[in-house]
Amino acid sequence: MLLRKDIDQKYKWNLNDIYPSWTAWDADVKVMEGLMDKIIKYKGQIRNSSHKFIEMMELEEKLSRLSEKIYLYPYLMKDLNSKDEEASVKLQEIESIYTKYSISTAWITPEILEIPESTMNQWIAEYPELDPYKFQLKEIYRLQKHVLSEDKERLLSYFGQYMGAPSDIYSELSTSDIKWNEVEFSDGSKLPVTNGVYSKVISTNRNQEDRKKAFEALYKSYLVNKNTYGAIYRNLLQRDFASAQSRNYKTSLEKALEPKNIPQEVYMTLIESTRANTAPLKRYIELRKKALNLKDYYYYDNQINIVDYNREFTYDEAKEDVLESVTPLGKEYKEKMEKALSQGWLDVFETENKRSGAYSISIYDVHPYMLLNYNGTLDAVFTLAHELGHTMHSMLSVENQPYATSNYTIFVAEVASTFNERLLLDNMLKKTKDHNERIALIEQALGNIVGTYYIQTMFADYEYQAHKIIENGGAITPDVLDNIMGNLFKEYFGEEIAVDELQKLIWARIPHFYNSPYYVYQYATSFASSAALYDKITDEKYSTEEREKALEGYLTLLKSGGNDYPMEQLKKAGVDLTKKESFQFIGDEFNRLLDLLEAELNKK
Repeated sequence: MLLRKDIDQKYKWNLNDIYPSWTAWDADVKVMEGLMDKIIKYKGQIRNSSHKFIEMMELEEKLSRLSEKIYLYPYLMKDLNSKDEEASVKLQEIESIYTKYSISTAWITPEILEIPESTMNQWIAEYPELDPYKFQLKEIYRLQKHVLSEDKERLLSYFGQYMGAPSDIYSELSTSDIKWNEVEFSDGSKLPVTNGVYSKVISTNRNQEDRKKAFEALYKSYLVNKNTYGAIYRNLLQRDFASAQSRNYKTSLEKALEPKNIPQEVYMTLIESTRANTAPLKRYIELRKKALNLKDYYYYDNQINIVDYNREFTYDEAKEDVLESVTPLGKEYKEKMEKALSQGWLDVFETENKRSGAYSISIYDVHPYMLLNYNGTLDAVFTLAHELGHTMHSMLSVENQPYATSNYTIFVAEVASTFNERLLLDNMLKKTKDHNERIALIEQALGNIVGTYYIQTMFADYEYQAHKIIENGGAITPDVLDNIMGNLFKEYFGEEIAVDELQKLIWARIPHFYNSPYYVYQYATSFASSAALYDKITDEKYSTEEREKALEGYLTLLKSGGNDYPMEQLKKAGVDLTKKESFQFIGDEFNRLLDLLEAELNKK
């Protein structure tokens, strides 16, 4: 694992783009608190005065944009080093200020709802200053049955800071306090198996026994705190159901979906369609088991290439490959991506106490920041393409939307990321002259479907079952969670995969379960959406005019931010997720790729 001091600055975040120092940050905190005091003074004034209402809305936007910078500055610092004491203290200070502010402004939404909807519509039509807030205001009225009276809103706001406790505790336990186990591999090398090391070993080490050692070492790092992870998750489930009930939702799922106006049938159709189409997944495992000549096939065998393909990509090579791949999206898109790859926007390599995984997060008045843990594998190249898809989505949204509608929903967030992965795959397939690399790339495409569609749907299935147990008055223990996950592996993968006891513990090492409940299903819905859009934009069965129109619709989707319901945004771009065929298409594509893989393997 690299030390931060040994990494060239061009591969690290430049957080000075947000604040040059804690002194500048402290100064803005004082400004923010002053704005909070001003907003509180509008209580009782907005219901009868359009001018006072406009003043408050504009002031609230100014405050929101400032607080975004203030919060994310220590947040990003802590992600670089979970043991950064100063960043941790500052982050807690800000969360405390936000909680107090939330308590003191609990009156705002109830008071807005005292303004008749007809009056609000008249104000919106009469005052152009309210146009950026039109969608946001209409949403308040649509969801008004979930808005409580002022005193109840204030009561709930007292608990705001504690609602994030399960996520915070999980983060400390799985990042700051986790102890990695050292393993000696068959080549004599000894390594502590971190998340990054594990990812590299299972995707590049052709010795199954070494992959098993890495798997056991990593999972035992979680096993030692299994009961604690179970307690954290149980409390999260209880929190979600209590929060849902307090706002007049019947279930946690309803509370997760209704604010985005997503029908629950979309979630259930996704699970039902995927369960009904697991035959290609089982065929995939059977093919790999035979090709790899394995007596028993485990989940940790899922990442290794069938062929001996361990090409290591430098980060600069990865950048060039990803840049070249987006050419079909036009010159302007490519130029913006070059800017996104500029110095200071990415933190590239794994370092001690750095947050695992990868993400892209955007600050409206600064720019997006991308976190990677780049390790040179083919998968890492695709992760770069994935996160740049998010970043490009954010850049286009910010450039084309006012602040109020610049944030796109999570439901459409993964469309751009998975679309870019597909672009990269097809471009690399066209370029390669290496038979083994071609097989590896087809496997990458198959792996994307497994990881982004089947696995994420299985995880969505797990979340739904776990939440239902709490909602039905049942008990949650680590063994209960193990059983849910073990049964799901059997149902989705069948007898083709051997599931041992440690594998069932995967629920303890998926951060999304703790940080963003009911998030992962959107990887699958977005994957289905991007696959449909990709087909319309690139397949020559469509005319040039049809493909250009589809591309325009896709770029419009990326530019639209959060200016409409996500289902409507996708429909405008040409995808309707209420139809089962939107998901059944994935199985057909999976079988097509399996046919290609079998044909390539038969050439050997």
